[in-house]
Amino acid sequence: MAAQLFHKIQALYTDINLNDEINKGNVIIQNEMTGDGDYIHTWNVSGKSKPTTSELDGVASEAETLLTNIRVIKTRKASYGTVEDQLDEIYHSIDDWKTRIQAIKDANQKS
Repeated sequence: MAAQLFHKIQALYTDINLNDEINKGNVIIQNEMTGDGDYIHTWNVSGKSKPTTSELDGVASEAETLLTNIRVIKTRKASYGTVEDQLDEIYHSIDDWKTRIQAIKDANQKS
């Protein structure tokens, strides 16, 4: 799966919070449904130049890793259960909890 534009920008500019910039309207990603895919419509990030296609293509691999790791983290969180349930499990047997958590991590490894 090709990395999405959002994740390419995130991989290129690791020092900005892209969600914040989008929420502030400083970055607007659009898709005109012409078959060309997403593009950066608006870019007003202080101190950062609008990334070029070449720069974005250069971080495609890092963006794929980022996207994969986001999916792994979501899967892990769902498998871990609630904090309350984990605390109860720890109270009853921390070793069983450690074993279960390690099995989840082993089954869902980050890149």
